[in-house]
Amino acid sequence: MAATFHPDRHELHGITVVVDTAGAEIYVGRCDDMDEERVILVDVDVHRDGDGGRSKAEYVERAAQLGVWKKFDRLAVPRAHVTSIRRLGEL
Repeated sequence: MAATFHPDRHELHGITVVVDTAGAEIYVGRCDDMDEERVILVDVDVHRDGDGGRSKAEYVERAAQLGVWKKFDRLAVPRAHVTSIRRLGEL
């Protein structure tokens, strides 16, 4: 799936991504934009390691197969907390 091209946005704009953190949280949502300070996601689901009996890896595997239920319309994740950003469609 191709992203919507906007020259003023990050190349992942419009792509559903998995944003992992050094903490217990992992985020899945559409990338709106990102810079050195933050990653801005829309239609976001958040999972804490162990919630519902699932690890972060198990949650992402399920999200790749079934999708996610959004919990937030828009969320900014501090870039300092981010350990990786991957396209959900590549998992």
